[in-house]
Amino acid sequence: MAVVQEEIESKYDRIIELKAFDDSKLGVKGLVDAGLAKIPRMFIHPQHNLYEKSGPIDSHSNIPIIDLEGVKNDVTLHAKIINEVQKACENWGIFQIVNHGISEGILEEMIEGIRRFHEQDAEVKKEYYTRDFTKKVIFLSNFDLFQASSASWRDALLSTITPNPPDPIQLPLVCRDIVVEYSKQVKHLGYTLLELLSEALGLEPNHFKNMEFAKQGFFLAQYYPSCPEPELTLGTKRHTDPNFLTIVLQDQVGGLQILHENHWMDVPPIPGALVINTGDVLQIVTNGRFKSVEHRVLAQHEGPRISVASFFNSCFPPSSKVYTPIKELLSEENPPNDK
Repeated sequence: MAVVQEEIESKYDRIIELKAFDDSKLGVKGLVDAGLAKIPRMFIHPQHNLYEKSGPIDSHSNIPIIDLEGVKNDVTLHAKIINEVQKACENWGIFQIVNHGISEGILEEMIEGIRRFHEQDAEVKKEYYTRDFTKKVIFLSNFDLFQASSASWRDALLSTITPNPPDPIQLPLVCRDIVVEYSKQVKHLGYTLLELLSEALGLEPNHFKNMEFAKQGFFLAQYYPSCPEPELTLGTKRHTDPNFLTIVLQDQVGGLQILHENHWMDVPPIPGALVINTGDVLQIVTNGRFKSVEHRVLAQHEGPRISVASFFNSCFPPSSKVYTPIKELLSEENPPNDK
């Protein structure tokens, strides 16, 4: 038996498997539609990564929920919200917001629009499949497919938000109108959050906006099909976001987790809420005061899971731009650090 297994191992060519998957332009959903009972080897993650799933996953109710009602016109509420944002960024690197100005109807239609895109006729969807990242609208599976040690169980639709969004005619017809509307509203919300983050650090409201940390924006609309063997893979690997700020719309399926005090904790879906997490750039410019949170998404039998992550930064990654701590936040007692 061992000899047979060794022969199988010697004949396995990962590059051939990756290329065949990519050339199909069908993504992970294409595998599920084909009736796959076992996941391909390219999706199997190292056991030491999967072991993390057995860690404690509790106390999720402690993840801050911040109500933005009155943030623009009530001085007392504004001060309270600033304080809550400060504590959330310092202690968690993540929080959820409600009453943020984007209607629940818009959020629900965005989720459904992304569902329609991923579940439409494969031949139509294939037209958007590419690894040419100069395009403003992209459909693909796994950005790092040929670099990562293991692929993740998800497909994605990407579109720029700012400063040069695609012409609406470039967007898929099945989600065109809602993508245009949601992009407009999430961009406006991004500016509001930059003001709150600036004030939470004792800076002028326009400080981060003037640093152009909402200059470049794009969204990643991810589709996690139901997985026949979720115990062998992940929807999204453990990582931090390399940008400044991320706004996440998630459906009610669940699966998003953060690493907090060495415990994996669920980020529970809340109807009408958006998840906000700080990225590496925000951690750097605040000299480590605001934390960039590690997070992941579990693969699961239930599905599909749909989420839309909107990323904001001063430039698109990868970039050679070097970020340093804001001088107003430094002192003899708080010198620059390397975190």
